Amino acid sequence: MTHRVFAMPFASVYPLYVAKAEKKGRSREEVDQIIHWLTGYDSAAMAVVLADQADFRTFFAKAPALNPARGQVTGVICGLRIEQITDPLMREIRILDRLIDELAKGRPMAKILRS
Repeated sequence: MTHRVFAMPFASVYPLYVAKAEKKGRSREEVDQIIHWLTGYDSAAMAVVLADQADFRTFFAKAPALNPARGQVTGVICGLRIEQITDPLMREIRILDRLIDELAKGRPMAKILRS
């Protein structure tokens, strides 16, 4: 199961992140802000990643600047405590999932971005 997630195109999950946020009154721009904060991708680079159908492995491997503060993202996502996930790629994916969950739950952006 885990390897299927790695091979899944980021572009197939991105609309789900946006839909989850919008369903709770948040915006695509806020989702993009989270992704930019986490990975360093700007709007133009995100457009390329989405158009190229890059998988999660490639998405994180080519991230321009993974934010060192991402280590402050803790908690449980999909039944797993983020701090205890040993696979580095799965941990990055779950950090992103957690940040999107925090957005959908109405948490202020300053707290989501660990400012």
